[in-house]
Amino acid sequence: MRHADGSVKFWDASAIMLQVLYKLKTAKVFEKARCKEEKPSTEIVDEDPFAIQLMSWCPESRMLCVAGVSAHVIIYRFSKQEITTEVVQLLELRLQHELNDLESPEGGGDQTPAPPTPSTSPSPQTAGPQTHTSSSSNSSDGMRDNVPCLKVRSSPLKQSPGYQVELVVQLVWVSGEPPQQISSLAINSCYGLVVFGNSNGLAVVDYLQKTVLLNLGTVELYGSNDPYQRQPRSPRKSRQPSGGLCDINEGSATSEDRCKSPTSDNRDNSFSRSRSSSVTSIDKETREAITSFYFCETYTRKADGGLTPSLWVGTSLGTVLAISLNMPPAGEQRLLQPVIVSPCGTLFRLKGSVVRMAFLDSTGSILPSPFEPWYEPNAPANGEERDKVRKRRPVSVSPSTSQELNENQYAVVCSEKQAKVVILPSQTCVFKHNITETSFVLRADVVQMNAGICVACFCANGHIMTLSLPGLRPLLDVNYLPLTDMRIARTFCFTNLGQALYLTSPTEIQRITYSQEVCENLQEMLGELFTPVETPEAPNRGFFKGLFGGGAQSLDRMELFGETGAGKAPRSLAQHIPGPGGIEGMKGAASGIVGDLARARIALDERGQKLSEVEERTAAMMASADSFSKHAHEMMLKCKDKKWYQF
Repeated sequence: MRHADGSVKFWDASAIMLQVLYKLKTAKVFEKARCKEEKPSTEIVDEDPFAIQLMSWCPESRMLCVAGVSAHVIIYRFSKQEITTEVVQLLELRLQHELNDLESPEGGGDQTPAPPTPSTSPSPQTAGPQTHTSSSSNSSDGMRDNVPCLKVRSSPLKQSPGYQVELVVQLVWVSGEPPQQISSLAINSCYGLVVFGNSNGLAVVDYLQKTVLLNLGTVELYGSNDPYQRQPRSPRKSRQPSGGLCDINEGSATSEDRCKSPTSDNRDNSFSRSRSSSVTSIDKETREAITSFYFCETYTRKADGGLTPSLWVGTSLGTVLAISLNMPPAGEQRLLQPVIVSPCGTLFRLKGSVVRMAFLDSTGSILPSPFEPWYEPNAPANGEERDKVRKRRPVSVSPSTSQELNENQYAVVCSEKQAKVVILPSQTCVFKHNITETSFVLRADVVQMNAGICVACFCANGHIMTLSLPGLRPLLDVNYLPLTDMRIARTFCFTNLGQALYLTSPTEIQRITYSQEVCENLQEMLGELFTPVETPEAPNRGFFKGLFGGGAQSLDRMELFGETGAGKAPRSLAQHIPGPGGIEGMKGAASGIVGDLARARIALDERGQKLSEVEERTAAMMASADSFSKHAHEMMLKCKDKKWYQF
């Protein structure tokens, strides 16, 4: 769970009650401003500059990647050993790709738009790791350039066991304009890559070699096959408004405005915009943001004969693109040879912004992203753990029958308006379903149910819908909760087995279910409430408790039988005369009685057995007598009419 103060909390949600497990503070990586005068020089967010917008977590490798509101990405690696990092590894990127036209002179007149000029080269050789923040290079008119929003600390950082900083990536100011907020994020431990994007483009970072592999604008991903007619736009004059995603600990009244995504301002226009070529020039100026990522081993081209590592990209205009990844061999060569990244162009398009992507094999099972098993990164140099690190191999998706035989796969893509299932490698759309026409999808997830898998969608009009896979058959459509709070839209997420979570307030989590099986077992899952009461006083020690369960202790005859405990005794009451045997005699008598009872019980059992045998014999004799009587009667009837000479 991400917070506005830059902290991340891990909770155990397997049971009904939530239990906190671990807390991570991302603000420790940066320098804190000592006075108010230092804030405007580097920060673009007035409040909560460390607020976390997005998170990507790989539970198998225990890699964590967070993206903050100040256009920064932090990569964490889990370790059980405490270390001290002398210098925090840092990468600074210029992610500003736009079509800018020349400013018109005072006299007016048409000007020829300038061609697109990417700010940085996508080659990995030009972007190496930096260990310090670069100084601002102000131009003659005072515009800032190459300045990050936050300053990474330069002093040694002591990191406790848990998640430790691996790499920090920061977007810098470009020509006096602050970087756009990050709108999508993904990490893959098998490939050692982190990818993030915003309204300007995307960047692929190799966190193992600490290099930038790809830094392209969204228009450059299309190449020469751009399906949209784009007009150049003038550079913006105003500063970017403050923004930050803050799910918890929101401390100001303007938090709702700050928590909006970078594409939410143009949501109404982009959702209703037609995909025809007759769009207006205002709509053409809307920049295409990166909204979704997915790492998978699949077919990136129609002519592919085998599975290859790839990265799938979804945009706010409904386009799905593929990026091919040529990975070097695992082991030491992975740290020496570069990863070759090459865009493959447009695959297919949908109506509305792409929300979720997933892949299925030929049997309809989910194909998860490949991952690398966790290992201790700070193991001793000569230890057994270090040998395991050298021999480790990334774990790809478990090879199914479809992968072994190079059979087809299904790509599931869900946008704000519709869902499609495309068969690969032919890239043919086999199933299509229009989810909504009057609203749009806020959240969509491919979840596992007891009967199979499905696509679960939460729309802005409050409807929760589920579609079967791969057939996209409607299974459920319930009007649950109309969208009245942006916090619900930001935090709503579906989980497996028919459950969902969202924040109803900055400190309250609502857990719902849309599965009939879970509803039937809900009473057994709920806990019981107990009213706290004060502990009563201990009761007085009674006679029988002391006699049978109190152990050896001294007893006073007057206390037991005297006038103090039982009142004044009558004259006819017999006096207590102890027997000759005492306790030992009582034990002996008791043992004798027990023995007699046991013998009597055995005798009764023997007598019962003998009686049952007698009853069985009597029943057999009665049956024999009945049989003899029947035979005699039949003989009598047979010989009754015969004469003596006929025998």
